[in-house]
Amino acid sequence: MKIAVLYGGTSGEREVSLSTGKGIIEALEKNGHEVTGIDFHPERLDEILKLEVDLVFIGLHGRFGEDGRIQGLLDMIGLPYVGSGVLASALAMDKSRAKQIFKQAGIPIAQSNAYAVDQYETLNEMEVDIKENFTLPFVIKPNQEGSTLGLTIVREWSQVADALKNAADSDDVILVEDYISGKEVTVPVIGLKGKEQALPIIEIIPKGDHYDFASKYEPGGSEHIVPARVSDRLTEEIQQFAVHAHQALGCDVYSRVDFILTEEDVPVILEVNTLPGMTPTSLFPDSASKIGWSYDEMIERFVELTMTRK
Repeated sequence: MKIAVLYGGTSGEREVSLSTGKGIIEALEKNGHEVTGIDFHPERLDEILKLEVDLVFIGLHGRFGEDGRIQGLLDMIGLPYVGSGVLASALAMDKSRAKQIFKQAGIPIAQSNAYAVDQYETLNEMEVDIKENFTLPFVIKPNQEGSTLGLTIVREWSQVADALKNAADSDDVILVEDYISGKEVTVPVIGLKGKEQALPIIEIIPKGDHYDFASKYEPGGSEHIVPARVSDRLTEEIQQFAVHAHQALGCDVYSRVDFILTEEDVPVILEVNTLPGMTPTSLFPDSASKIGWSYDEMIERFVELTMTRK
């Protein structure tokens, strides 16, 4: 088929997307497809509008890629694409609204509040409100951002001001939530709607204090244990939660669902990634390899599922 791959973009995750795009393009070419790569920019939409392809594979992360906007454009011009549609993408990107949906679905969440920057005259006013409603430690992060960009684990009150500024640089809504300590795990989900399956759970052991940007994308930044070292009962429970979260948001074809497993063995959901990284150090390919799928085979499965969906 003729397949266009969108990668790069303008978000804070651009460098990650460049690597994702490279991997996807190489896999598609090895699988025999005719591939057009586009380093996406919202000021060059004519590159999208002029496309004459059978399918678009979105390798973008963050704003203008993972938030439903590019999906809306592709829907309007009638180009099929791999992955979730507009609504599911937008909901997954909006962490505050996604958490409300997870709660309704019976999936454990961390308690949180969303703060709109324009509703406060200064960040100092927001800081006062946060100090009245949260106890240390807690997390401050942008409501719509990925790869832990703009995230701070606040362990001292003196950190709050800088943490708010850091988050506000990425988004006009700031999410503050209880800090949940425990084991970080993630679950890839794949399949057509109503027929999704969870792949092996990945346990993540960051080399630093927590799973930050460097831990995710720098070689040796974290260790991935597949399958995760949890009981069979917990494995089934976490995988079920992952599929339910995917379905609750209306995701399609594939996603990756992140959890913290508390010391009491409660899986607390963090977020659903509708366009998870596909770099050499990414998690989804690690899990897929555990059940015998090569990277190229995994990418082809995404394509096949999408064309089956048409």
